[in-house]
Amino acid sequence: MKISTRGRYALRLMLDIAQQGEGAVVSLTDIARRQDISVKYLEQIVMKLNRAGFLKSTRGVQGGYMLLRKPEEYSVGDILRAIEGNLAPISCLTEESNHCNRCRSCDTLWFWERMDNSINAFVDQYTLADFLNHPEGPPMPEADSRESAPQAVSSP
Repeated sequence: MKISTRGRYALRLMLDIAQQGEGAVVSLTDIARRQDISVKYLEQIVMKLNRAGFLKSTRGVQGGYMLLRKPEEYSVGDILRAIEGNLAPISCLTEESNHCNRCRSCDTLWFWERMDNSINAFVDQYTLADFLNHPEGPPMPEADSRESAPQAVSSP
């Protein structure tokens, strides 16, 4: 799975608006300048975010965009899915039910399903508020023994 430039910029756009404070109306020109992204490109992204119900637009000289909810109510996963669509690592997991003719006999399906679950759990655990409160990232949760990195084995 690869997140597109559009997905990465959508997260930066949403964070930029959140950084301006609750209720702030932010122009695309200001976001474009701060984020070094073209206004035309941001316009494409904003259309999808508007359709997803994440932003409110205001017209006029003092117009721009504002968040409809609090930063802690926007998960990174929701933002990415609004732009990218499903984040599934393989096509047979993009629909609610698997229509692949091999799914009943696929020896690797369990792996792809676990990867899909891990990806979604990871992006859904972080919100815009995490970026505001921890600019370098919140502390990582303690990993269990299955997730810890393998220890180096010395040769005889």
